[in-house]
Amino acid sequence: MVSYKRLTPEEVHFSGAALLDPDESTDTDLKEVNPELPLLPQSRRCSITVALLTLGGLIVVLSGIWLLGTILWLHKPPSTEPHRPPGPAVAKSLNGTWLQPESCSQIPEAWRFDCYPERGVVVTEEMCHARNCCFIQHTQSNTPGRNGVPWCFYTPDYPSYELVSISDTEMGKVGKLLRNKKTYYPKDIDALQLELLYEEDNRLRVRITDPSEKRYEVPIDVPVVQKKASNPSYTVDFIKDPFGLIVKRTQTGTVLLNTSIAPLFYADQFLQMSTSLPSSFIYGLGEHRSNFLHDVQWNTLTMWARDVPPTELTNLYGVHPFYLSVESDGMAHGFFMLNSNAMDVALQPAPALTWRMIGGIFDFYVFLGPDPSSVIAQYLDVVGKPAMPIYWALGYHLCRWGYKSSDKTWNVVKEMRNYGIPQDVQWNDIDYMDHALDFTYDTMNFSTLPDLVKDLHRHDQHYVMILDPGISNSQPSGSYWPFDEGKKRGIFINDSNGEILTGKVWPGLTAFPDFSNPDTHEWWYQNLKSFHEKVPFDGVWIDMNEPSNFFSGSINGCPDNELENPPYTPGILGGTLKAKTVCASARQKISTHYNIHSLYGLMEAKATDSALKKMTDKRTFIISRSTFPSQGKYSGHWLGDNRSQWKDLATSIPGMLTFNILGIPLIGADICGFGGSTTEELCVRWTQLGAFYPFSRNHNSIDEQDQEPTAFSPAARTAMKEAILLRYSLFPHLYTLFHHAHISGHTVATPLLFQFPNDEKTYGIDKQFIWGKSLLVTPVLEAGRDYVVGYFPKGLWYDFHTGDSLVSSGEDINLQAPIDKINLHLREGSIIPTQRPNTTLWVSSGQPLHLIVSLSEDGVAKGDLFWDDGETLDTYEKDQYAYIYFTVEQNTMTSEVLHNHEEATYITVETVSFYGVKTEPENVTVNSQEATFTYRNNQVLTVTDLGLNLSHNFTISWM
Repeated sequence: MVSYKRLTPEEVHFSGAALLDPDESTDTDLKEVNPELPLLPQSRRCSITVALLTLGGLIVVLSGIWLLGTILWLHKPPSTEPHRPPGPAVAKSLNGTWLQPESCSQIPEAWRFDCYPERGVVVTEEMCHARNCCFIQHTQSNTPGRNGVPWCFYTPDYPSYELVSISDTEMGKVGKLLRNKKTYYPKDIDALQLELLYEEDNRLRVRITDPSEKRYEVPIDVPVVQKKASNPSYTVDFIKDPFGLIVKRTQTGTVLLNTSIAPLFYADQFLQMSTSLPSSFIYGLGEHRSNFLHDVQWNTLTMWARDVPPTELTNLYGVHPFYLSVESDGMAHGFFMLNSNAMDVALQPAPALTWRMIGGIFDFYVFLGPDPSSVIAQYLDVVGKPAMPIYWALGYHLCRWGYKSSDKTWNVVKEMRNYGIPQDVQWNDIDYMDHALDFTYDTMNFSTLPDLVKDLHRHDQHYVMILDPGISNSQPSGSYWPFDEGKKRGIFINDSNGEILTGKVWPGLTAFPDFSNPDTHEWWYQNLKSFHEKVPFDGVWIDMNEPSNFFSGSINGCPDNELENPPYTPGILGGTLKAKTVCASARQKISTHYNIHSLYGLMEAKATDSALKKMTDKRTFIISRSTFPSQGKYSGHWLGDNRSQWKDLATSIPGMLTFNILGIPLIGADICGFGGSTTEELCVRWTQLGAFYPFSRNHNSIDEQDQEPTAFSPAARTAMKEAILLRYSLFPHLYTLFHHAHISGHTVATPLLFQFPNDEKTYGIDKQFIWGKSLLVTPVLEAGRDYVVGYFPKGLWYDFHTGDSLVSSGEDINLQAPIDKINLHLREGSIIPTQRPNTTLWVSSGQPLHLIVSLSEDGVAKGDLFWDDGETLDTYEKDQYAYIYFTVEQNTMTSEVLHNHEEATYITVETVSFYGVKTEPENVTVNSQEATFTYRNNQVLTVTDLGLNLSHNFTISWM
């Protein structure tokens, strides 16, 4: 990591002298608090007029009282009372010199909130006291690490805002906050408006704004609610001085939010708010490479979109300021901070969390769940549910940087066909372009590209190509329409002087389209349409859209101003906002880049989605590297430039799970790894896992060894083929899961804890996952293993392949895992629709269905199937779909067509297998007619040769 500027005490900026005024800091008692409000204990300061001897005596007495109070405080149930560190003993000031209260040493380490969060600074006692904060050097290290107990932390009575008024409104409440003492960051906003909106029974929105001046707000669509929630599942309490907001779950009294634990900051370029957490189980807060369950041991997560290969403790491609918290009783809630400025989110073991942002406003939502799945659905009600993908998006994709010619690309496709390995989509990276210029192709090395695409279409396959946002601005005038026309229309990002900002990407010197400008969307559409007429591509891969820049800022650098060098810079890779992107002071249509940098990928995806819909009038396929909340409405995502290593294989699962809870279920990692050369074993295991990524793409880097399935030994090739065929057989189930994601905000790749929230053993599991609610995936993630240990929550499970049953008490189980197998298990009580697979989904999707029923201990099961033409826009919204619901009870399976459509008439149900039929039946009837069946010793009943039309109700019974 880079070093940051070290501040001396003299360099610490104060916007007022109040903090150093001895009279102000010693004579002012805490404000009287409305006794009707449920307040936390407050302590009173001593006056400096008391004699020193008396003062010392009081210190001893008050310390004893404080110690007793601390013991009682520490023994309170943490989830039902507001969290707050113990109050101060005495805050002393003598002859104008601020002296540290003795109470500082009594604050538990876990509850110390960082008063000097600047990175790369060795904080001295003088520097800390200049901020009127406690200073205690941590005894276990000589220097403060990036993650550790802060040496400099707030006193319990540190000045903050006072709530001077609160009143009811039609939607909730409105209040006024005043700050009477300046902070150590410039341009404090002294008067704030607090607005509480009781939007839904399970959703609270809170906005804290500057009533005197409009500030930047994130320009994404969120619901505008006109009617107050009638029966909210939360209560909101206030602390008057210092201001605190406490949100509790009404049913249990669990404190979900308590901002009184540390001071509130609201300066022009520094906003800070802390809250206690009811438990240490925190998820979300993307995009970072980490475990699915975040570490709360002094872990700071920085958010600012950045082009960097996945690395721990680093801000990555996307920004998602949303977290899911699972409470100690298995209930869950969520929190979404609607802010796009650079930020740090600091977790600490109290447990507590601090938001530090360098612009915008406080605009946040609390979602009450009460279960994890409901929290995600409520979050997506605000930011938008994911789009229903076009059917072929769920097939197998092949790509690499470095095919180097269209003929080589074509040969890969032909080899896949020759070996009968399924493939729906072929991609090209930037080497297809003419000198890396967008909307061109190399007419020498890729001269047959249009013919390749036509051949793909003849074989019911599809083509996707990459586009980078950087548009070359160094071509001869009149020779490159994208730049010439863009310059004429004024659609590029400008520098602070109003001139087109020049950066550098793959084609050399470039300009960057301003996707916040509606005119840019029309220009983008015209470029895509023109190129589509030459190469009829089917989808678009938008890369480098953080936006990435090989310069830091621009060819001319960036100005030295408060946007480039804010008073506080979060822990961004490179140490500055401009690092490997454009200047923060760059001008865009709706704001400065400082405010909307992390929205760039979202805005490009939105423009691309709009253009492709205009061109094709079908569902679009877009994969974007940079993402922001609501991205799932427009695109999917992949986890970036990983490496061909076992570690990267394993970390892809927490990444996939995180993006599912962030509302982008069309997610996957580069199968077999992008950077470096893979091994045969690694690629086989990765293909097996990748068959269960919602988005399944094998992608390779330039000049590495080939890693298509056809590049390996016959045994490895067969194992990969079987894994991909398995994926294709499960297409009806996967497609139905995406329907539920689109309509109801469900996850596709689901964490175990979502289905078993009362089993704390599932809370940290990210080496397994479930498709939807029923299909448990347990991959091999280590080299040289022919077995894998998986956790099975309590209940009855069935081997997907054989139907063998497994009863778990909630335990780890050792599973055999030869190189050609991935372990799949069905949860009891489910019905999974599968299909006879083929080499493309177009062919597979017309094949007969095989239903697999996994009976519960008491013989019941349920499942469903959503079916449409796979590509028409808004089929659910337009009633152009079929929906079939399957149930089993009392030895009878019923298929009920709840919504019919012509597409269902083309599909038949050929076979049904029932796992867990305890005794061999004497007879089986289908629609009251006797049918042939088989029964195996492992309690699997199979009924074949059914020929039942999916569009008609049917029953299957056994006795």
